[in-house]
Amino acid sequence: MFGSSVRVRRALIGITVSAAVGAVALAGPAMASPVDGGAPAAVASRSHQPTQDALNGLVKAGMPGVAGEAQTANGKKWFGSAGYADTDTQRKRTAADHFRAGSITKTFMSTVLLQLEAEGRLDLDDSVEKWLPGVVKGNGYDASKISVRQMLNHTSGIHDSVETPEWQETMNGPGFLKHRFDVKKPEEIVAMALKYPAYFEPGDGWHYSNTNYVLAGMVIEKVTGDTYAHQAEKRIIKRLGLKHTSFPGTDTALPAPHPVGYSKLYAPNPGPEIYDATEYSPTWSGATGELISTSGDLNTYFRALNRGKLLPQQQMKEMYTTVETGQHYRYGLGLIARDLSCGVTVWGHDGIVWGSLTSSATTRDGAHSLTFQMNGDWLAEGAPYEKMFDAEFCSPGR
Repeated sequence: MFGSSVRVRRALIGITVSAAVGAVALAGPAMASPVDGGAPAAVASRSHQPTQDALNGLVKAGMPGVAGEAQTANGKKWFGSAGYADTDTQRKRTAADHFRAGSITKTFMSTVLLQLEAEGRLDLDDSVEKWLPGVVKGNGYDASKISVRQMLNHTSGIHDSVETPEWQETMNGPGFLKHRFDVKKPEEIVAMALKYPAYFEPGDGWHYSNTNYVLAGMVIEKVTGDTYAHQAEKRIIKRLGLKHTSFPGTDTALPAPHPVGYSKLYAPNPGPEIYDATEYSPTWSGATGELISTSGDLNTYFRALNRGKLLPQQQMKEMYTTVETGQHYRYGLGLIARDLSCGVTVWGHDGIVWGSLTSSATTRDGAHSLTFQMNGDWLAEGAPYEKMFDAEFCSPGR
């Protein structure tokens, strides 16, 4: 979840969006189809018409394109889209599109750490100092009082690297165009955050901080002697057969097919200019937002996770234990809980990076899932975004 605009940080969960309402005339005709094959239908099936309408609403709100895929309790899959993957060629969005999943990476990191706990290799209440001695220090920080659990549920108080002036100057606005291909080490990102004091004492509040998960990736590497990416690949991606999901490392490109990632670069006062931000160094995101995936793969992951196929019961209980955020959602261990208007609670995560805004949500039993992605990052209103969840999970006949 990198590339944020602090002024509207609370507009959407786990993501931050540009303050500018950049409604652009990029909308194309809506498309919907079963993902199992066949030609795209001109309209959505009756049961998914509300979801298609919500997709259309995101394009009306200014997004260049949006695609969504759902899988319901009966196992049937549905795909819908609106707008374009490429506004120049008017290429449509497809279910095969690869995209940057941003902070959904955090759920993968939390899953790996909970697997390590289940194996007896660490404890959630271990201190950060135990695993990363001397890393979190200065400006009043005491890593011996910060636990792994507090990092995973954002109650550590550690300053968010994305909310520093250094980040804003380097990777927002014109700085992005200059530094987008720089290779950054996790230690450099952490050091950027630690120049600034904690938001609160460990456990005394809640504040979303990307720094927590940069550190979480470092803990994985210290415990296993292996990279966080390889551990996630071995423990999750290969295990579930997620053929279109990857950690790109230093590779700046996206696999084909993929949409163009349109961005206003999170400039403090953005104008009408829109930039192609498809390619950049994933090292800026790392363990907090590096993941590349597809809507189908993310649905498969969250369905398996919620069905207990990746974690024992005790670790699932820990992951589902939420803290209040003061917002319209609760937060577990790398997992967002949304309580919808119809009484349904869905579990997943959101993610935003330059040119991409994504969300995945699944019911607690893993039976009903939704992933949708926008290839634009300046959505300024939360309502059209949140409407997606009610449309899919609260509509009659699901």
